[in-house]
Amino acid sequence: MRSLLKSLATVSGLTLLSRLFGFVRQLILAGVLGASGNPVADAFMAAFRLPNMFRRLLAEGSFQAAFVPLFQGAEADGDREAAKAFAEDILAWLVLILTTLSALIMIFTPVAISILTSGFRDDPERFDLAVLYARIMFPYLACMSVVGLYGGMLNAIGRFAVAAAAPLLLNICMITAMLATARMEVEVTGLYLSVGILISGVLQLLALVWGAARSQLLLRLRLPRFSRAAKRMLALGTPGFIAASALQVNAIVGTNIASQQNGAVSWLAYADQLYQLPLGMIGIALGVVLMPAIGRALKSGDELKARRTLEQGFLTALFFALPAGAGLVVLGEFVAEALFQDLAGLATRSLGAGRSAFNDRDVEMVGAALFIFGFGVPAFVLQKVFAAAFFAREDTATPMKFALVSITLNAVISIAFFPVIAFLSVPAGTVVASWTEVALLSTTLRRRGVVQFRHLFGRLLGIAVSTAALVAALLAALRYRAEAEAALFGQSWLLLFAVAGAGAVLYLVLGFLLRAIRLRDFRGA
Repeated sequence: MRSLLKSLATVSGLTLLSRLFGFVRQLILAGVLGASGNPVADAFMAAFRLPNMFRRLLAEGSFQAAFVPLFQGAEADGDREAAKAFAEDILAWLVLILTTLSALIMIFTPVAISILTSGFRDDPERFDLAVLYARIMFPYLACMSVVGLYGGMLNAIGRFAVAAAAPLLLNICMITAMLATARMEVEVTGLYLSVGILISGVLQLLALVWGAARSQLLLRLRLPRFSRAAKRMLALGTPGFIAASALQVNAIVGTNIASQQNGAVSWLAYADQLYQLPLGMIGIALGVVLMPAIGRALKSGDELKARRTLEQGFLTALFFALPAGAGLVVLGEFVAEALFQDLAGLATRSLGAGRSAFNDRDVEMVGAALFIFGFGVPAFVLQKVFAAAFFAREDTATPMKFALVSITLNAVISIAFFPVIAFLSVPAGTVVASWTEVALLSTTLRRRGVVQFRHLFGRLLGIAVSTAALVAALLAALRYRAEAEAALFGQSWLLLFAVAGAGAVLYLVLGFLLRAIRLRDFRGA
């Protein structure tokens, strides 16, 4: 357990640092580009959606869901060279397939953008900008394929730091691009941002190659061949890729639907950045750590250890995800105003770019999206945890079926309710679809005897009561918002940080008192 928590602390800590840089990136982006009324904002967010989705799929779990157990199995037999040979076969196919895909997308970018954002077809300015930005940044995908492979190998041998730190480079490059163009036209900022994303892909690739070389895992580039291991990877990887990508595919579907409404693509992107913070720190980090940990226990024949590892992951996920989701539900619009309008305005003024371009309508719309997404945060996190139990057992077909159900349900809800609640049908569809997928995953695991929840009831009750107390405290704080802001020089972002900090302390204290979490759970970290 200590090893699991130590690994989780490594991944979560570096992910937190990356997400904090991502938070700064999004603040400056909100201040410079805004959302409604700015075609550059929508065009850039839409163009960035495709390569960013593949980054999350390849470097944050989906590709590794199939690759890690097979690499780990070869290495568990004591043959590091056989494991490397398998990885070289996969690398050859990845480079061929994704380089070809990148070239095709760059040639047929207008078709890809038309499919991704059908609502841009009647707006030539947004459409042409999205095509330009996508062509510049899409080679990033080829870099991320190799980053995902090397990250999978390092994770399989328990070395998580380099892969977890790599996304920092993306945020640093994007922040640098915006700082360099803060006083220029927004079209120039969009262009520099696209170039910065491409440069960050190259830098991340170099970082992972360096990390692999230090671990004697540097691979040779060879011609693709259909080896036995490659065929096994294809058979296992295709359903695994689909299974682990449901949330990202849902985001692509949502982008298309949101493109029908001016500003909605940007509103969803800003909300995405905030709800992805707990998902990245807890869900993705737990998925990365749990899969090899469960896999090692299973390969040593220790089913009890595998079950306890999964149960600890489940409790850890809920302990952090439930209050995070509750916070977004209660404070959604306040968070959007404090961060993307007030704090972003402070940042843009310090750069000499004037007041924040994020207006009151943007605050209202992003706040509404956060309110809905907040109900789904626990589901987004638990999906990563439960899927890891299947992937560690080399069962990718079962979660694939559930992922397809989730994708279909999301599309139906998002499209059916768009005429009623506009772009808010997208987060609503995502939340319902994610909870459905989690219910299917957990029920199957319980039926197979992989996990049992009954003996965890006491700790789950402690988490629920602690979260309820947190919600009550946050609602009370909102009642006295005006007086509290006046005491903090009228700065809403200072109040937000104060409320969030006090709420976190309250929740942790109650969690320990109610034995929802125990001190020994953290000693290993």
